[in-house]
Amino acid sequence: MFDAIAGRYDLLNDLLSMGQVRLWRRTVARITGARPGERVLDLAAGTGTSSLTFTATGADCVACDFSLGMLQAGKSRPGGVRGGGQPSREQGGSGGARPPGRLSFVAGDALRLPFRDEAFDAVTISFGLRNVADPLAGLAEMRRVTRPGGRLVVCEFSAITIAPADMLYRRYLLHVLPAIARRAARNPEAYEYLAESIVDWPAQPELAGLIKTAGWSAVRWRNLSLGAVAVHVARRA
Repeated sequence: MFDAIAGRYDLLNDLLSMGQVRLWRRTVARITGARPGERVLDLAAGTGTSSLTFTATGADCVACDFSLGMLQAGKSRPGGVRGGGQPSREQGGSGGARPPGRLSFVAGDALRLPFRDEAFDAVTISFGLRNVADPLAGLAEMRRVTRPGGRLVVCEFSAITIAPADMLYRRYLLHVLPAIARRAARNPEAYEYLAESIVDWPAQPELAGLIKTAGWSAVRWRNLSLGAVAVHVARRA
């Protein structure tokens, strides 16, 4: 399913989120706080667009996804294999441009990650945990590959906390979004799945409990877009 939508994936994300996905990506990058010399795993990275927000800080990032079609679309982008996004400005100092970190693409299953123990300073997954067959096992596997003191950042669709807004949001998910996808996507069934998986996904406190059960500590979350999206963060003790 994801292979089939890889070619227009980023375009449709922009369209269906009304541009909000760019704000969400920037927020995830800021919360992750990747620094030069650090190694970040961007899991369920798709075409690697989200990964570029980490390499722009000077960190090295591995874009890992189960879909070969998504990874191939990302690698075919100009500079895709080595690209680190646009250089960013140093805060203070001489004001020179910071060189981007390295970006690599790796095919992998979230339940059996092809990395050694404690390989990463930070692990992120944005809008992908819903697609893992066993989210608890996936969160435990993410912990395995994170160094002690390292951090987890999970960005996922969630529950709007204002009832009237939530009602409108669910109407959009179940009726408007599939209608747009039928006109704009080559595989609209994928976006019907998207809507259904969002509606069935646990709310913020339940996901926080799942992250704790997987062995992470200091779990907290921040709502974006009235709670339509939530960013959960945690540490490996």
